[in-house]
Amino acid sequence: MAPVVLQLIPGLGPLLVGVLVLLLAIVTVYQMVEIVDAYEKKALTVFGEYRRLLEPGITFIPPFVSRTYAFDMRTQTLDVPRQEAITRDNSPVTADAVVYIKVMDAKKAFLEVDNYKMAVSNLAQTTLRAVLGDMELDDTLNKRQEINARIRKELDEPTDEWGVRVESVEVREVNPSKDVQQAMEQQTSAERRRRAMILEAQGERRSAVETAQGEKQSNIIRAQGEKQSQILEAQGDAISTVLRAKSAESMGERAIIEKGMETLEGIGQGESTTFVLPQELTSLVGRYGKQLTGSDVQDTEGLDSLDFDAETRELIGLDDIEEILGQIDQAAEMDIEELEQEAEAIKSGAGTDIKSPDEVVQQADGSPDAAESEPEPETE
Repeated sequence: MAPVVLQLIPGLGPLLVGVLVLLLAIVTVYQMVEIVDAYEKKALTVFGEYRRLLEPGITFIPPFVSRTYAFDMRTQTLDVPRQEAITRDNSPVTADAVVYIKVMDAKKAFLEVDNYKMAVSNLAQTTLRAVLGDMELDDTLNKRQEINARIRKELDEPTDEWGVRVESVEVREVNPSKDVQQAMEQQTSAERRRRAMILEAQGERRSAVETAQGEKQSNIIRAQGEKQSQILEAQGDAISTVLRAKSAESMGERAIIEKGMETLEGIGQGESTTFVLPQELTSLVGRYGKQLTGSDVQDTEGLDSLDFDAETRELIGLDDIEEILGQIDQAAEMDIEELEQEAEAIKSGAGTDIKSPDEVVQQADGSPDAAESEPEPETE
């Protein structure tokens, strides 16, 4: 049939041959050109024999008899499935991890291991179980960095022979069994209750201390207030007592003056013109000279009456309280009987000489010094 067709269409045979040759040429070129990405390298084999590594870019290889195997040169992530292990203190735990690897030698990764990813993952699983089994439960829960470092150290030596470097290992979760978790939760709850009780006790103690300090300050302030109140009350009582004493002493002074006035009146009725007056009575008479009318008492220097009477001076406080009290005490010490005796002595005495109270006393005692003393000038 074909020869018949070729005979019917002259020149069709050479055309088909040309098309087949063109197709063969296209397939050959496609097989010869190998394109390598920038992040990978490819291992080249010819007739099953390793030849070389193809670098990134366009490379021509023998067609139809060559094969290439790509290797990603970037950092790759391998998930380690969850593993069950028994810790050194016989506590079951489960853990999983993630391993970060990078192909450093593609030739070794091609020739030394069948599948470097699966090999690294299986090695990481066994190493994870071994590391957890060599530690206690508390260490597996707390020492996560130590677990990572030990697993990485165990993986470094075999992976170096495969041309792969383990950059880091991270254990994601370590979970004990359910019974252990319940016990740990109970322990945690008890520890939290204990801390809460301690904090509550500390708070109560601090509150008690603050309350005691507040009461202490309050008592101090209250005591200070009572002290000030007592001082003010005592000062008020003292002032009241002084005023009452001044009033009483003023009344006593007036009584003395009135009695002295009566005595002077009796002296004035006598025949003698010479009088000896006690110094105290003279002072009193001088102070109240303006109240005497029709008397022969002459004004002397230092005996001028004051501008205010005794009551007014006591109210406005012109005189010093101690001086007034001293004067009142001196006047009160003089007994009225002594004044009368001295007045009788003046009436019965010879001469009209004015003598001092000391001379009168000496004459009354009969001492020789009194007779020998010279009389002072008379005062009319």
